[in-house]
Amino acid sequence: MKILAIGAHPDDLEIFAYGTLAAWAEMGANLVLAVASDGAKGGTHPPDELRKVRAVETVAALAPLGLPRLMGFPDGGLRADAPLEDALRGLIAEVQPDLLLTHAPNDYHADHRALSMAASQAAGFTVPVLWMDTLNGTGFVPTHWVDVTAHWGAKETAIRAHASQDPERFVLTAIRQAGFRAGECNAPVTARAEAYRFEPRFPFADIRALLPPAPMLRPIGLRAVTSV
Repeated sequence: MKILAIGAHPDDLEIFAYGTLAAWAEMGANLVLAVASDGAKGGTHPPDELRKVRAVETVAALAPLGLPRLMGFPDGGLRADAPLEDALRGLIAEVQPDLLLTHAPNDYHADHRALSMAASQAAGFTVPVLWMDTLNGTGFVPTHWVDVTAHWGAKETAIRAHASQDPERFVLTAIRQAGFRAGECNAPVTARAEAYRFEPRFPFADIRALLPPAPMLRPIGLRAVTSV
C-alpha cells in the first residue's frame, strides 16, 4: 500500500496527521510525504532565512517516516491554478498512490483550501482523496477515526522539531483535539485519535481497508435501576 500525504506548510502533516502516518508506517505502508509551500512567511525571521530554517525543521520532523519532498511554492501564495495542479498531477503520476491525504476544503488557512482544491482536481479518477481534520475541528464532520495513542509521543516530538513556530501551542492544541476525537468513539480518557473525512466519488466508494485501526468500540453499559 502506498500513501501520498501532502501538507500546505512545513508543519501541517505533523500537526494534523503524524500519528496516522506513523501507524501506516508500522503497518508496512510506503509513505510519500510532500510539502507544497516553502514556509517563508511563517515567522518573524527574514523570508530567505526562514525558508532554510523550516526546510531543515521539516526534514528533521519527518525523518522517522521518510524524506519529505519540498515542492517550494510561495508560502501564503498557493492557488488552485494550473502550475500547482500540474505539479500535483505529476507527483500523483510518479507515485501512483492508493490514497492521497491532504487538507479539507473548508480549512482555516487559504493555502490549505487552495491545496485541497488543486489536489482534488489533480487526483481525478486516479486516486481517492482523504481530508485531514481542520484546526480545532472547526466546521469538520469526520467519517473516519484512527487510534494514534501508541504514536502520540512521536507526534509531539515531530511537532516540537519546528522550533521556529512556537510549537508548544500546537502540541497543546493537538492534545485537546485528539482527546476529543477519541472521546467521540468512547475511547478511554487517555486515548488519542486523529479524524478524517472521505466523500465517496466515482470510482471510489469505500476506503476503510486502506486505513489504520480506529479506536476500539466501547459500548456504554446499562446502569442498574433501583426503585425509589
